[in-house]
Amino acid sequence: MKSWKLTDIHQLEQQEVPDPGTPGKGEMLLKVETVGVCGSDIHYYSTGRIGEQIVIYPFTPGHECAGTVIETGEDTEGFTTGDRVAVDPAMPCYECDQCRAGRKHTCLNLKFLGCPGQAEGCLSEMIIMPSKSCFKIPDNLSFAEATFAEPLSIGLYAVRLSQIKQGDRIGVLGAGSIGDSVLISAREAGAGNIYVTDKIDKRLEISSLLGADEVFNVDKHNVVNEIISEEDSMLDIVYECCGQQEALDQAIDLLKPGGKLMIVGIPEFERWSFRADHARRKEISIIHVRRQNEYMQPAIDLIKEGKVQTGALITHTFPFEKAKEAFDLVAGYKDGVLKALIDLRLPYGEL
Repeated sequence: MKSWKLTDIHQLEQQEVPDPGTPGKGEMLLKVETVGVCGSDIHYYSTGRIGEQIVIYPFTPGHECAGTVIETGEDTEGFTTGDRVAVDPAMPCYECDQCRAGRKHTCLNLKFLGCPGQAEGCLSEMIIMPSKSCFKIPDNLSFAEATFAEPLSIGLYAVRLSQIKQGDRIGVLGAGSIGDSVLISAREAGAGNIYVTDKIDKRLEISSLLGADEVFNVDKHNVVNEIISEEDSMLDIVYECCGQQEALDQAIDLLKPGGKLMIVGIPEFERWSFRADHARRKEISIIHVRRQNEYMQPAIDLIKEGKVQTGALITHTFPFEKAKEAFDLVAGYKDGVLKALIDLRLPYGEL
């Protein structure tokens, strides 16, 4: 089968590799139909690592995907050949103390698609996945919509973890797919005014379409002054969704005493920093968000109910043969890209 492999920094090559083989107990062989390009994929593409997770070349990236069941092993929980599925890239052990405590997303033996040292990614024609990591797609959902359920599940989880209350004033710093997933989830949860920031105007236009009350380009506005001028008691919750130190500093300044800082973004650097006196005097709670935990099905349901405009969120689509172009587009923040999708069903050259 064909598979795309990272072979060096900014190098992605299509290679012929062996087929995945026969699925084992509790596993299914999937024909991959669509793959989303995530910011974490770009970390591996551009820097070869996320923290201690370092790429050993060659390596297949990708973790957002949807597909069709080709073959099932034993004990696959009612799945059958031909089923359309969305994929949760997490493969927990279900046995460690984290799994038993209901924290499968921090499983001590976790395997995750496209994560170095854990599992090869999904940017291939076929993959094998545990049936427990697969979710049937409703008839009214496309493969593209189902693929977006994975980033949306992170936004849903982040908002639920923040214990948002009706009318809370919210800041979302970073208007990529995760930031917009937080925006959608916060609006659905009953947030009051929602302020979104980014450096790309086209992304901010999409955030406005999705329900942001006000948007600010951080290269053109003093976002802290402008938001506080409208919210003199400051914000209840700020979600850092871009992995930038500048955004973390803004979050501390924007939060009211007793406010919550949700760190969702993945930085390329090793250590965050903040002014201790500001965070201490305000008694700010700082909560890290690790992927998602049991929110794939709620994300699928939200899309099925028509509450998520994936047509606005998926801004670019590429055929499988042009996967490197998709990665270069996202890595360069070109053409206002929000979410790039690789569709394996498209003929070569069709966009």
